[in-house]
Amino acid sequence: MHARASRYIGLLYVTPALAFVLVFTVYPLAQMMWMSLHNWSLIAPKKYIGFGNFAKAWNDPQVWTSLEFTLKYTAIITPILMILGYLAALLTAENRPLRQFTRSVIFAPVVIGLGASSLLWYWLFSYDFGLINRALIDLGVIARPVVWFGADADVAMWAVIASIVWKVVGFGTILFVAAIHAIPTELSEAAMVDGASYWQRVRKITLPLTAKTILLVTLVSIIGSLLAFDQFYIMTAGQPRNLTATSVFMIYLNSFPYLKLGYGAALSLILAGIILVCTVLQMLLSRRSHA
Repeated sequence: MHARASRYIGLLYVTPALAFVLVFTVYPLAQMMWMSLHNWSLIAPKKYIGFGNFAKAWNDPQVWTSLEFTLKYTAIITPILMILGYLAALLTAENRPLRQFTRSVIFAPVVIGLGASSLLWYWLFSYDFGLINRALIDLGVIARPVVWFGADADVAMWAVIASIVWKVVGFGTILFVAAIHAIPTELSEAAMVDGASYWQRVRKITLPLTAKTILLVTLVSIIGSLLAFDQFYIMTAGQPRNLTATSVFMIYLNSFPYLKLGYGAALSLILAGIILVCTVLQMLLSRRSHA
């Protein structure tokens, strides 16, 4: 009797969590899957078309252009965030006042909203009034202001990358610092007694023991990059010629301005599938590193 009561009490405790997952995860996902099988619009009756939206996405050149740009952006920014974040963590890991203050400065942009940060950097990159063009001219790097947005997709992407690295790198730094602090100090002290240099200790002790955190932060960074929307919506608006339109940007355009909710749901499921593959790979690599 007591065991049965304990089970009921345990079920009572998890009921709010189960209800939350059902209402805010399972039902919306099921609804999106159902919508993806229809020609669903806000201004016309919905019509069942099976996998027609997925076939349309396969044959849509803009979908492939947006996906290619998103993957390119992800492939470039992820190593930058990982390397800079880890180096910053190594430099500021010790709990000394100056290094703690430095960590706080690096982390501070993380708490700024992405929309506010994007607007700030849009102003900094302004052709006429931006401080970045002015600084580059004063330093003699360029002879005339650069059109950062609207003329060249690669230039626009690097401008967005600069704004995102400034904002996000502190998040990875804090996680890396926590992982480094979890390493027993006796290991480093023993290696120092054996004559190991600082970079030898980093390579042989710190990196292997923080590998799971590195994989986790990499996954978070990849997912954030694949879901990039705000920064490109504010800073480039997809220009020039939708060459800087990310996958989420295309989902937004089809779902809201074009009112193609079924097609937007299909694109969302495709992107969710890509993220799921990345998550499974991270789990497999994490198990392998743990073994």
